[in-house]
Amino acid sequence: MQGAIARVLIVVATAILNHPLLFPQQNTTLPEQDQELLARMKEHEERLQLEQARLEKELSQTVSEQQDAGDQDGYSWYFWSALSMVIFLTIEVCRQELTDTQAQLTEADEDMFAESVGSVSSSALVLVKEVLSRFCDSCVHILGHENWRVREFVEGFADDLLESLRSVCDRDTYMEVGDFVGVGSMFESWRFRKPLMCDLIVPFTPKEPYSFQFQLWSNTSSDVPPNLPGCGKIGVVKVGDNVDGCLCGSANLGEDMLCLLHRKSHRPKIDCSPDELLCSKHTCYLAKDHVMKWFQISVTKAWGRISHKYEFELAFRNLDIAGALKVRFRSGKVVLMNIIPVVQLEETDAYFVPHFPSDSDSTPDPYWHLSFAVYERNLLKHLAKSLPDNSCHLHCLQIVTFLHRKQTGLTGKSALTVYHLKTALLHLLLLSKSSSSWEPESLEPRLKDLLGFLQRGLHEKRLHHVLVGNTLVPAEIQVPLEFQTAEPINLFRPLVLQREVYAETVRHFQEMLRNATALIQEYTPFKPNGVAHYGLFVNL
Repeated sequence: MQGAIARVLIVVATAILNHPLLFPQQNTTLPEQDQELLARMKEHEERLQLEQARLEKELSQTVSEQQDAGDQDGYSWYFWSALSMVIFLTIEVCRQELTDTQAQLTEADEDMFAESVGSVSSSALVLVKEVLSRFCDSCVHILGHENWRVREFVEGFADDLLESLRSVCDRDTYMEVGDFVGVGSMFESWRFRKPLMCDLIVPFTPKEPYSFQFQLWSNTSSDVPPNLPGCGKIGVVKVGDNVDGCLCGSANLGEDMLCLLHRKSHRPKIDCSPDELLCSKHTCYLAKDHVMKWFQISVTKAWGRISHKYEFELAFRNLDIAGALKVRFRSGKVVLMNIIPVVQLEETDAYFVPHFPSDSDSTPDPYWHLSFAVYERNLLKHLAKSLPDNSCHLHCLQIVTFLHRKQTGLTGKSALTVYHLKTALLHLLLLSKSSSSWEPESLEPRLKDLLGFLQRGLHEKRLHHVLVGNTLVPAEIQVPLEFQTAEPINLFRPLVLQREVYAETVRHFQEMLRNATALIQEYTPFKPNGVAHYGLFVNL
């Protein structure tokens, strides 16, 4: 009898634990996942019904064979059956309440999105092809030749400034500065707003015998918090008296690995100096705040050594962000520069950055964001090779960026950034089955596709990083295997965790859709009698 009761309890526990609704769905916005869960729930129910019928038959046989065991066993059986039923019903009721709560939250999100959307949809936008064409001609072709002149000036000036900075670092610090790398919209040929801005990343390394060691979020042994995907820590290490060339002092061997040349007690000592090596207090991890302060002071000293050669003013736009420079010529023309100190990840084209130019938020020390800007630039260039001449993909990105910036000026900042817009475009290009769909004449439908992709991403609170964990990225881009096989990073993850931020971002995007047609027409030059009048375009 006790064995039969135990089997009944096991069946009840199995039914409870294997019930699909015990755990709430992670994404209730995908109907195909709902169907899959329902199918699995039905299979579970059928298996449990068969098991229950078998056990009932076995119990009935057992009871008939043990009728002489007395009334005490019978009462015990009824007691345990009743208790099991009460427990089962109690859990069912609690689970139903949990499911209702989750459904209410989901409905609240749906209501929030629907309330913001109203009747606005990306596919319902009225975009006149001729107006879009004139808008692009005015923005792109007028500023295109100027972009090249600005890039040429910035590259020459940056070379001179960094050469002066190297002489400062050789004397004052233990860091060496490398050559700059141009990234961002200016070097991807889709920047068109004024004042023109160039983003330059400048890798730096410690002098020998120091070196960097890295801990990535994708490494299972890393202590990077799970809420910081795409981040890592940078350790500064020094190898001691390592005359035999052994790497055990500079490599992280782990607890289970031994050096055959040195015992653990004689292993070369790993050391660091926080003050001289820009590390966080009481740690050997590179601190972003110390790096930014060092770089700002070094740039100031470097400019002081060469300022007599130039006839313009150089100032910091933001004292909290090192390298945010503003060049003002005597004519009044302004050029903006972001010279960002970065750490190169080993021999790859990925760089740890203290901050992103378009993002005011930053992770706490000692966690650094890993930037794939160079790979993204190469990916955009690679995909453009297979597109038709004068393809409309960059025009789509320019128009959406223009709308986003204008809407930000009207209603303030939101969690949506220009980087999200570029990521959405790269996803569309990778998913495109026909390169002919990006003909210049297809600007209107491709623009709606881009806005629709962003709209669906906001609805689902999901926009994956275009390079990490994406099998569609061509092998020619040479993304390291570690990142190809990593779990995808959801760039909209903050929207999942912060409902108020999500609601504000949805409102921003839907207002942008509502105002899109009017803004494009307002800033498009009109041509009465064949003469172009640029009107408000001068303030783009």
